[in-house]
Amino acid sequence: MINRKSPTAFAQRWITHTTLFALMLSMPVAARAQEVADTIRVKTRVVFLDALVKDKRTGVPIADLQPDNFEVFDDGNKRPISYFTREGQARKPLALVLILDLRDDGAGRFLKRPEVLKTITDELAKLGPRDEVAILAMDLNGEDEKRVWLSDFTRDPALLAAALMRAPQFVDVEPHEADAIAAQENQKNKLSVSLGSGSSAQKPDEPVPPAAVSQSGGPNEAELARQEIVRTEVIKGKNGTTITRTIHASGGVDIKRVDKDGNIKLEINDIYDMAAAVQDTIHKTQADRPNSQLSIIWVSDGIAPIFHEDRAATEQLVLRSNVIFNSMTVELRTLFKFLLPIAKPVAGMMGLSVYGSAKRLAQLSGGEAVKISRVKDYSAGLSRIIGNLTARYSLGFTLAEDEKDDGRLHNLEVRVKAADAKDKKRKLEVTARKGYYMTETPNPQLQESAARVE
Repeated sequence: MINRKSPTAFAQRWITHTTLFALMLSMPVAARAQEVADTIRVKTRVVFLDALVKDKRTGVPIADLQPDNFEVFDDGNKRPISYFTREGQARKPLALVLILDLRDDGAGRFLKRPEVLKTITDELAKLGPRDEVAILAMDLNGEDEKRVWLSDFTRDPALLAAALMRAPQFVDVEPHEADAIAAQENQKNKLSVSLGSGSSAQKPDEPVPPAAVSQSGGPNEAELARQEIVRTEVIKGKNGTTITRTIHASGGVDIKRVDKDGNIKLEINDIYDMAAAVQDTIHKTQADRPNSQLSIIWVSDGIAPIFHEDRAATEQLVLRSNVIFNSMTVELRTLFKFLLPIAKPVAGMMGLSVYGSAKRLAQLSGGEAVKISRVKDYSAGLSRIIGNLTARYSLGFTLAEDEKDDGRLHNLEVRVKAADAKDKKRKLEVTARKGYYMTETPNPQLQESAARVE
């Protein structure tokens, strides 16, 4: 068992977190036209993005802009805006996922305080009547492979309050207690709760440990799930390094990093990191709330070790899925503040990013990154994130039929020009995702949620 409060544990903690690709974004739309007796189906692909416009001096969102105030540039080329909605008009409901890093030496030390949980509950209650929230807790008792969905998607404030109030049960408790509580939550909520085994991977020729054996003499269900491979993902870096992620039925992830010469540089078994949490959240939301806008709020102390190749793949997944990623980062423990300047260059030589990946994802996806140092900052930070999510303009431009999916990132830039009552240029700042990937498969459902510009 790793003691996460020691410097050695801190060093081990860097080497635990990662990613994947998956999914295609660039939200398509289907349009229909009829000629004589024949119906001709026209497949239209539309790239959607949400833009937040604020007064540069006050930081207050601006809600009175029109389509002609906006310009969207795709790799430097101006795109005609074909879809537009703003606050007060019909918008896609939010599917907001709150991911709580409950390590007791990180954000968990604050998230076990009732006043903090109440503050979060009160702010979530301010969401719109169609918006829903789900809560994922990870790093239970500081164990990297353990996590549990505290709530499914709901708009019921009482259910969210009850879910949040259960979070302290997973902070600073013994591992077997965390497992027992998670099992109880699974029965109570009837949710799909996946917990890692907490042990390193078993080699095929090694005997199965007694804890993994059922009364009949064979491996128990948990061990069988840990051994069963659901899929294997291979991520290739620009320098020739390859990351292989093996996902088991239990939800545990094994990672192997191999250099360009085929030498194994590092192997980590049974972890659950930022990459895995983002991936699971996207898959869950696309399955359960396909017509909602997914937004993630990541609550941690900012330490999220992740390989550079994994981080790049996670960024691609977020952009392909049009996720708005937000981070709330609490103060680091004094020991970590001291060690971080030493840790960064050492981790960099190992191909790891130790700190700041959540903020980077927020900036890339057009989300917010807020710092938390006092209890009242939770209210202000969450209010800022939620307020900015609901005050966004939804824009879209149409891809031509002959524009092929080239598999690369296309850079996006949104510009806004507007004058005040005295016809002077307003000083505005725009936040939006920085890029998109094309997709070939249209999704007709998206047409219903977009308002066409006349």
